[in-house]
Amino acid sequence: MNTSTAPHWLGDNNVPLVMRRVLLALIPTTLCATFYFGSGVLLNAAILIVFCLTTEAVLIRVRGRDIRQALSDGSALVTALLMALALPPALPWWTLLTAALFAIGLAKHVYGGLGQNPFNPAMVGYVTVIVAFPEQVAVWPSLLPDVDAVSGATPLDGIKMQLGQMRTMAEITAQPDFGTLAGRGWEWINLSALAGGVWLMRKRVISWHVPGAMLATLAALYFGFYAVAPATHPSPILGLLSGGTMLAAFFVATDPVSGAASNNGKIVFGVGVAILCFAMRKWGAYPDGIGFAVLIMNMAVPLIDRLTVPRVYGHKKGPGI
Repeated sequence: MNTSTAPHWLGDNNVPLVMRRVLLALIPTTLCATFYFGSGVLLNAAILIVFCLTTEAVLIRVRGRDIRQALSDGSALVTALLMALALPPALPWWTLLTAALFAIGLAKHVYGGLGQNPFNPAMVGYVTVIVAFPEQVAVWPSLLPDVDAVSGATPLDGIKMQLGQMRTMAEITAQPDFGTLAGRGWEWINLSALAGGVWLMRKRVISWHVPGAMLATLAALYFGFYAVAPATHPSPILGLLSGGTMLAAFFVATDPVSGAASNNGKIVFGVGVAILCFAMRKWGAYPDGIGFAVLIMNMAVPLIDRLTVPRVYGHKKGPGI
């Protein structure tokens, strides 16, 4: 009898089909990011796809597996596109190669390949690059026509820096690099990710538990601080539509392999990601913190599953459970 490892999908939701749907859901975000930040987004994606597929093929051959079957599942493509959207456009090729090697090689194949990885591969590659090459990933194209580039990951970095200079949120958001709801361009990138995520939920590729818990918790935290001191804290809408919030909520934290198994566990996972993300945005060194929050919660998944996965009817609790 042939058996396979996780992720297990029921009905027509086999792994290649799910990955194709995720790629389709990412198209609006990719197009929106390209519109605002230029063709460097597509260049990142193309280079990362080549590096990720090549790394996947080499390691599959080393492990003596079927290369064609492994490459056709689409997981490496999803990892490459997620990293391309999370990183600044047109990065040097060696930074993208580093991201691919750590995402596919270390986070995925060192642990046995698809279904065995305890950490989200895209976030491993992303975090490795922002730690190893801080200068390269600190520069994003400016969305203002008379400025070539700005130093800072997203408007979140500008908010943190200017609040430290004793400016108010009203003064900060009145600047031209902020739009109606959040940072100029970033609001629409996040809304496009939200639209893609809702489509994935309608297709039952993902459930509401992780994104719902994460976004509700983030909104509550932002609202709590904003209600007490609106002059020095971003509004909930600005917080939800900044950085990689929606991309993480619907496309990263919902990873079925590195995330919690039960619905209750998914809620705990989403709440944990939100709390860590908010804490890092407010008090941490990095302006966003999404990648670190997801990876830390990945480490907590075994404990979350232990506490939340329902006991099979008729089985007694084992020692120490």
